[in-house]
Formats: sequence, C-alpha cells, structure tokens
Amino acid sequence: MSNKQKLIEIAQVFFKLGLFAFGGPAAHIAMMEEEIVRKRKWMDHAHFLDLMGATNLIPGPNSTEMTMHCGFVRGGVVGLFVAGFCFIFPAVVLTLILAYLYVQFGQIPAVDPFISGIKPAILAVILGAVFKLGKKALKNWSLGIIGGLVILISFLGVNEVTALLSAGIFGGLFFYGVNKLQAPDTKSFFPLVSLTISVPLISKTVLSSSNIFWIFLKVGAVLYGSGYVLFAYLKGELVEPGYLQMSELIDAIAVGQFTPGPVLSTATFIGYQLGGFGGALAATIGIFLPSFLFVWMLNPLITRLRKNKFLGFFLDSVNIAAVAVMAIVLLEMSVETLINWQNYVVAIFGLLCVFGPKKLSSIWIVVGGSFLGFLLSLI
Repeated sequence: MSNKQKLIEIAQVFFKLGLFAFGGPAAHIAMMEEEIVRKRKWMDHAHFLDLMGATNLIPGPNSTEMTMHCGFVRGGVVGLFVAGFCFIFPAVVLTLILAYLYVQFGQIPAVDPFISGIKPAILAVILGAVFKLGKKALKNWSLGIIGGLVILISFLGVNEVTALLSAGIFGGLFFYGVNKLQAPDTKSFFPLVSLTISVPLISKTVLSSSNIFWIFLKVGAVLYGSGYVLFAYLKGELVEPGYLQMSELIDAIAVGQFTPGPVLSTATFIGYQLGGFGGALAATIGIFLPSFLFVWMLNPLITRLRKNKFLGFFLDSVNIAAVAVMAIVLLEMSVETLINWQNYVVAIFGLLCVFGPKKLSSIWIVVGGSFLGFLLSLI
C-alpha cells in the first residue's frame, strides 16, 4: 500500500471514530483498540499498550493523543496530523453549530432522549478492552499486584498521573533489582524537554483572538488527567476575571458531554462565545496544538524506551497501571450510568454484542445502544 493510500485510510478510520466516539477517553481507547489492533492490525497489543502508557504521562487529552500515535505508526509525521485532525474535526464542527445556536437562542437543543442509551452500551465496550489489554499487560503476578495497588490508591483519591508515575518507578526499580541487571544505559533515552510558554498580559476589557489562543494554548500545555480538569482551569482563566458567566461554563460542560470525540472540543464552544468564529478557531488550535507537538516528540522515543531494560520494566508497570485506571473509570461510569432498568437493558445488549458468539463493531454498538435507549425512554 502506497503512503498516499495509507493516509487516506488513516483519514477514513479516524473520521469515522470521531463521529461515533462517545463515552469519554476510556471508551475512545477501547474503540481504537478494536479498530487499530484487532481489526486492521496496524500494531500488536504490546505496542498499543506502550503507546497508551506513555500517553498517560504527558499533558493533553489522552484519547486524542492516542489517535495521533496510531496515525504516526501507520503514516509517519503526516499520518500523526491527519489522524488527530480527522478525529477532532467532527466534534469541532458539531460544537461550533451548537455554539451558534446557543448564542442566537440562549439555550442548547434538547438531545438527551437521543443519547440516553450510549453510555450504558459503551460500558460493555470498555469492559471488553480492559479484558483484552489486561491479558496482554498482565505478564506475571508481580505486575498484577502493582495493578491492584493502583486500583487501591485510586480509590483513596490519589491522582491518576501520580498513580501511573509511582507504579512505573516502583515497578522499574523492583524488576530491575530482582533480575540484577546492569545499570540502565542512559544513552538510549533522551528525556522530553519541558515546554515553557510565555503568556502575554491580557486586557481585562476585551479578548481578541490572539488572547483567546494564548489562554487555551497555556491550558493545553499543562492539562493533566481527564478532560474534566479543563473546567477547573477555565473557571480561573475566564469566569473569575469576568469574561464568562458560570452558567455559560456549565452549558459548555453539557456540550462536551453529549458531543462525540474529545471533551476538549468544548474549547470551540467557549471560543465562539468569547470571539465569534475567530475566537472558536483560536481556542481550538490553542487547546490541541500542544498535544500534536508532545506526541511528535514522544513517539520516536517509545521504541527506544522499550529496548532499554530498566525503562522496559518501567513501561510494563505503567501499562498495567493504565489498565487499572481504565477499570476504575469503568466502575465509576457504571455507578453513574446504571440508575434505572432501561440502562441495565442497554448494558446487557452491549455485553451480548461484545462477548456473545456474534461480536459487533463498537460503532454499531453505539448506534444500536442509542436507538434502543431512545425507544426505552418512551416507555
């Protein structure tokens, strides 16, 4: 297959995923695992896990950065940008339309009846990915203990990035000591250069497109954890100075909940409120640009990390920790989602599709769950 054909394939795959990627980062990664590893075999589960573990350690939206990693593997640097752009594009366009309607009419269209079945169905997709990735990541009982400890400290309220780093360092040192290996060869590893962004002073009376760009670029460069942390940043950057009302920020959160793709597309919605189309474009570029740059720097290093013995143990430990974090997210989503009998019916439908004799694509599970959820909401 020529490079042009590969880029077309990358664009088609991630545009399709961008249209149906509901349910948050864990669901997005589960859908990618099915599409990229199991169906198209662009890479094996081991490399997918390495990418996932490394992605959890850098700022930015994890699932969006995973699309970029997959695009890089398939089509090089151009593939990275094609994958990221095509995954983000559907959510950004839909969010921009909703922002226009919001500014014109002062409210968001009621879409809850149409998405009531998506989250219960997505639970089954995530569970399937946890099983498949977990079997590959669980190489020995010691890694199982590390995964269990990550689950335990996550329940105790430890930040997921702290849990992942702690697991990687502890596991790397433990396995390195047990196997009595030579000291790690530092020549085979180049640490990431930290990125410092100088943000210009912003006028308290007006936000130009360049002001909006710098605000969201700064947030995108330091945003760790789930996309929901974004709202804590924006409250300080926009609500407290008086550029945005708290009610408007809450409405922006709602938009991020029911649109497909990365929750950070909420930046498009807020940018439009602050500065029209130019503000929406500036906010979108600003929030996602750091992710493209971080992945561009990180991806070529991952293979070298794996070849280094100490850092290979570090990645193994981070990988099992990442699967543990997915399991925690699944549990939290289940508690929030399974609140009535309709949700349970849709969840059972999803489980039958994932684990039954005739397995369906995750995209069809999303479509079927949405349709079934809508019908059940009428009862």
